[in-house]
Amino acid sequence: MENMIFCQSCAMPLQKDEDYGTNTDGSKNQDYCVYCYKDGAFAQDCTMQEMIDFCTPHMVGHGPYKTEAEARQGMAQFFPTLKRWKDA
Repeated sequence: MENMIFCQSCAMPLQKDEDYGTNTDGSKNQDYCVYCYKDGAFAQDCTMQEMIDFCTPHMVGHGPYKTEAEARQGMAQFFPTLKRWKDA
């Protein structure tokens, strides 16, 4: 997991070309996923907590999280390290 690339907004693993968002010129954005970033802009105007709330159901049962509480706690620790939320 240490060499894995994650979306710097929602922490989705970026494993395939189609996982990456796009810049204004249509090129692949290296930082954000297709769900968070399109045509050079964020797809959602949200807070970090709103992103955690949205991601929680998707994270339960996937990866290290077995419950919503574990997912929320893990994301609350990890998300502040992501580019989008570092200075928020």
